[in-house]
Parts: sequence; C-alpha cells; structure tokens
Amino acid sequence: MTLRLHHAAPRGLRRRFVASVAACLLAWLAALPLAGVVRAQPAAPDAPLSPREEQWLRTERFRHLAGELRCLVCQNQTLADSNSGLAGDLRNEVLRQMAAGRSDDEIKEHLVARYGEFVLYRPAFSGRNVALWAGPFLLLALGAGVLWRMTRRRAAPPAASRLSDADASRIERLLDGEPPPR
Repeated sequence: MTLRLHHAAPRGLRRRFVASVAACLLAWLAALPLAGVVRAQPAAPDAPLSPREEQWLRTERFRHLAGELRCLVCQNQTLADSNSGLAGDLRNEVLRQMAAGRSDDEIKEHLVARYGEFVLYRPAFSGRNVALWAGPFLLLALGAGVLWRMTRRRAAPPAASRLSDADASRIERLLDGEPPPR
C-alpha cells in the first residue's frame, strides 16, 4: 500500500508550498554574505608594509599568533582565515607590534585592552566568563534532571484509590463466581 499525498493535495496548497520553499531558499541565499560564508575581497592596507613587516608576515610566530586571535567581523574565523577589512587592519597591527619588539603576550594584552576579551579565539577562564565555560554543562545537567524526573513520574504506579465497602464486597462476589444482582 502506498500513499499518494501529492495527488490528494489541492493545487493551491501545492503552489503555496513551492512558493514558501522558494522564499526560504532566496532568504538563505541572501543571508550567505552576512553569515561570512561568501567572503569579501581582502582590503588593501592603509599604509604599505615595510620589508621587515613583510618578512614577519611569513614567520611561524605570526601565523601562530594570528591563529589565536579572532576576527571581530566574522566572529567564527581567526585573523589568519578571515578576508575582511578589519581582519587585515588587525593583522597589520599585529605585524607592527611584532616589529616594535613586543612579545606575543604583550600583543594579546594590547588587543584585549583595545577590543575586549572577544578578540581572543580561546579566552582565559575568569569570573567574568564563567557562564560561557560552565553554561553547557549546567544545561546538560538541567536537561538530564528534567528527563529523569519525567521518566520517574511516568514509571510511578498510580495511587491506589480507596474502595467503598459495598464495592469491595461486590468485587469479591464477582470473583467467587456469583452472578451480579439484577
């Protein structure tokens, strides 16, 4: 036995369904640039990089540091991965800080002081962001507790109701095989 729902549906219903799917698809395609899936062209730096800064750009230290810093526009990409204009500016700032002789920790502290802890791709555990680190575990424990309570409530037998003396004697007579009174 097969179900043929597409023939049973009215023509207007099918048209509305196709139109709503098309509208969802167009909305999704329109949102791709906003989500950072479609990358913007890399922005040209405001000032040209010096040969020393160009040399720093190729070092393992720069790649490691750019991998630990977040693009403030894309939010889910590191500075090394992002092609946004702000990411280019931040990469140039990191290069200039490196050329000035600052350590990786000093560069991170400078960027955190300027942009906040959000610029770090992996922020340190602190009292300010304890909800960020503990939140998933608390939600998991809360969900497990609700699930446990729901299953326990279903498994509990219903409370026995008290029978009247007349009902109890009637049940006993029926179980003994006596015919019910008419």
